[in-house]
Amino acid sequence: MADPIPAQKGPYKVSVEAGRKYFWCACGRSQKQPFCDGSHKGTGLNPVPFSAEQSKDLWFCGCKATSKQPFCDGTHAKL
Repeated sequence: MADPIPAQKGPYKVSVEAGRKYFWCACGRSQKQPFCDGSHKGTGLNPVPFSAEQSKDLWFCGCKATSKQPFCDGTHAKL
């Protein structure tokens, strides 16, 4: 299994829409950060699904080291 690659040091602010399903990139290889574009194939890493219950702004992890996938927990400040 490959290690995730940090896509950026800080989080991504995303306006999510209620009822929509999102797939957070866990590998860091996607060109559509913070979401999956299929680049994880062959890495042993898989995207993390998230279903928005309400429309609002959320902070998705960019460093891929969070313990609260798919959301930022501030881990990037320690990298």
